[in-house]
Amino acid sequence: MKLSIERSDLLKAVSQAQSVVERRNTIPILANVLIEAEGETAQFRATDLDIEVVDKTMAQVERAGATTVSAVTLHDIVRKLPDGALVTLTDDPIKGRLTVEAGRSNFSLATLPKEDFPVMATSEYSANFSADAPVLRRLFDKSKFAVSTEETRYYLNGVYMHVADGDGGQVLRCVATDGHRLARIDAPLPDGAETLPGVIVPRKTVGELRKLLDDDDTKIAVSVSETKVRFATPSITLTSKVIDGTFPDYTRVIPQGNTRKMEVDASDFAKAVDRVATVSSERSRAVKLSLDEDRLVLSVNSPDSGAAEEEIAVAYGDERLEIGFNAKYLLEIASQVDRENAVFLFNSSGDPTLMREGNDTSAVYVVMPMRV
Repeated sequence: MKLSIERSDLLKAVSQAQSVVERRNTIPILANVLIEAEGETAQFRATDLDIEVVDKTMAQVERAGATTVSAVTLHDIVRKLPDGALVTLTDDPIKGRLTVEAGRSNFSLATLPKEDFPVMATSEYSANFSADAPVLRRLFDKSKFAVSTEETRYYLNGVYMHVADGDGGQVLRCVATDGHRLARIDAPLPDGAETLPGVIVPRKTVGELRKLLDDDDTKIAVSVSETKVRFATPSITLTSKVIDGTFPDYTRVIPQGNTRKMEVDASDFAKAVDRVATVSSERSRAVKLSLDEDRLVLSVNSPDSGAAEEEIAVAYGDERLEIGFNAKYLLEIASQVDRENAVFLFNSSGDPTLMREGNDTSAVYVVMPMRV
């Protein structure tokens, strides 16, 4: 195999590959990227057995062929090469070496046979649809902060993507929760998504998917089966197993009768929470919200490090309320708001609180209170 490829194209392909590869591996071949060259394209494939990413890019192929080489090492080399360099990859299967040449730089890397590389089994997808990158980006970006990192509740370690009934008919919905906070984001249902089986997209896959969604003009082809989900752009295909578990009935957690309404400037609120939380103890990070007519006082009282208080103007007309929250959860939820105003709906100091952006009900957040 011999091919020449622009450094920028090669860097894009191997950076996607090396982030999928697991750093600590018992199976050596899983640390490698499979390079396949044919016609006018080079294909870079990497997997950790749960996720597989394939990146196709234009290349000048002198001799077709395939080999596998350490993804992290190749990425580090390409990253350090000068901009605009033309990189030549030459495989010598007899010596088991891949030569990487660019200008005066020359590297010789150990390879492993391509036959040992595991290729993910194809799946029969029951739903196929396409969505604009900004739509998927909003669904996953706004929900992923609430994904649980607790391995014991593995069914919460991802974003639950499914078809649901929204205010104006069926919607494509993403939900994530860790038991302390919940995010529920809706988008119009794309054509072909009606048969979508509800799947839990793993946390790592959501992180990898984000790289496919940067270009606003890209259409993403989404295919879903009971066991796998695939996201594809014209050049990159990301296939992942889904979490084998049942996502809990989140609708029971979303409060319906919260009538005490507070409207506040989202960025002012986030900055104020951040300031008063400076003195909170790392463990509890509790912030108390004291609400009165059009007035909110945020306070923290930490026996170890001191106290802090800040008052901000809000729109609030209900009876007096004191409620406590984890500062980190409040900050993460407030940072999701794209509009100026965040609307908080309270019931009592012991009940979950609902938050949304203005009057928009397509993004709803729930946060559990803390005793303060």
